[in-house]
Amino acid sequence: MENPFVGIKVEFHILQSFPVTCLNRDDVGSPKTAVVGGVTRARVSSQCWKRQVRLALHDLGVTLGVRSKNVAGPVSEACTALGADEQKASECGKAVEKALVKETLMFITRSEVAAAAEYAQSLEFDAQKIKDTEVRKLLKKSIKMAVDGLDVALFGRMVALAPELNVEAAAAFSHAISTHAVVNDIDFFTALDDLEVGQQSAHMGSSEFSSATYYRYVSLDMGQLYDSLGGQGLGRAVSAFVKALFVAVPSGKQNTFSGACPWDYAKVLIRKGQRVQLSFDQPVRAGNEGYLLPSIQALNDGLQAQENGFGSLYGKQEEFEISLHDANSMSIDDLASKLEAIYG
Repeated sequence: MENPFVGIKVEFHILQSFPVTCLNRDDVGSPKTAVVGGVTRARVSSQCWKRQVRLALHDLGVTLGVRSKNVAGPVSEACTALGADEQKASECGKAVEKALVKETLMFITRSEVAAAAEYAQSLEFDAQKIKDTEVRKLLKKSIKMAVDGLDVALFGRMVALAPELNVEAAAAFSHAISTHAVVNDIDFFTALDDLEVGQQSAHMGSSEFSSATYYRYVSLDMGQLYDSLGGQGLGRAVSAFVKALFVAVPSGKQNTFSGACPWDYAKVLIRKGQRVQLSFDQPVRAGNEGYLLPSIQALNDGLQAQENGFGSLYGKQEEFEISLHDANSMSIDDLASKLEAIYG
């Protein structure tokens, strides 16, 4: 069947403000940063936010794959369920794992695990008969991303030992950067010992934090998603992704700083053509209104400038706006429903 969505992207341009937080730390525990436009910005890595979106998909009831080096474990359990004794199940699981994993993590779905276990069963659970090439062929035929592997379709899969099992990611995430210059600050703290007389400090330390209005860019390639899902359940997949994208917040230092702020503003575009994001190369300056309002203005001005410059190549088909500060703005449910109707 011809793919009707080749070249179609759903693009999310999101502004999200957080007060005192440390959403994503570097190797020494400091909030991540990047130099953009000649000034230091707060940063949250794409990997960090993608993981939270994936976990949010699970919370929304979406059946996901497993991402692990331990492929042998699920396969062994499936072999046991099919009647293998503990030793044979373990050996078969290790044989399947050897065909797929060396040193990296791998996404594997329930349907793939079941297919691998059934293959072992057909060989009377004799691990010596399990062939690497057959395992790889079998998994390529058995994957059902529309049923139990939406995260594989969205975030992709690379299998170094079996390139034929690679899946191109439909979702592309930029690193979230602050729209303005940021300087990390330090929280000095002390702790008191309840059993010691007097108010002497029993422990002291420090923790870095920052505050920022972040620009987040996410692109969902509908043509790629259609291919990966075999055209099945596309509308439901987009709806779930939108809701997960909305509720997902990085987990770093949440008990210490509680960064639980939702989107403040978003422009969501359906376009045909190459992905186009904003650089926010010129840092926004705060006035009495803070950083958010001038960031919204800069976002809208930047998108309009892109549309003017690209002309007919911009390919805009739909545009949606979400603002928590505007009573007339659409809700995330409205957006999810509209996109589900378009791609359902």
